[in-house]
Amino acid sequence: MRLTLVLGGARSGKTAYALREAEAAASAPGAIPVFIATAQAWDDEMAARIARHRDERGDRWRTVDAPLELTQALRALGPGEVAVVDCLTLWLTNVMLAERDLAEARAELVAAVGQATARLFLVSNEVGLGIVPDNALARRFRDEAGWLHQALAAVADEVILTAAGLPLRLKPQSP
Repeated sequence: MRLTLVLGGARSGKTAYALREAEAAASAPGAIPVFIATAQAWDDEMAARIARHRDERGDRWRTVDAPLELTQALRALGPGEVAVVDCLTLWLTNVMLAERDLAEARAELVAAVGQATARLFLVSNEVGLGIVPDNALARRFRDEAGWLHQALAAVADEVILTAAGLPLRLKPQSP
């Protein structure tokens, strides 16, 4: 297995799950854990949150900041690396705010994960389970996130949905 998509709501345990699984995969001789961060510190609270998460991962993890250039970061990974991308919805927000072509960005990301030689864990917020947003921008974001998740789930070896810290396997389905 080389690509796992981990979806869930806020504080559902999705990142913790991805990190545990990546740590296990990175326990193989020569494996290198890499954390690809898409967050940007726009305020003091977010800067503190990023620093806390970096400290929790420890020095063994190499961190790559890729708020916009995620496909380049993925293409730079090698076969001995185990990477956690956290998170795709922050990346999508960054792409939207940069006014980039979303269909093109999605296609490039799907191509990059399909060509990756590293073991990948992609973390993203499932935002499509609530009510229909009341404004056009929020509806567009929800739609784009859903299309991104569908495209990645189609090429993923494994898809996990987390809730209350518990993983639910969506793909492959149990017999």
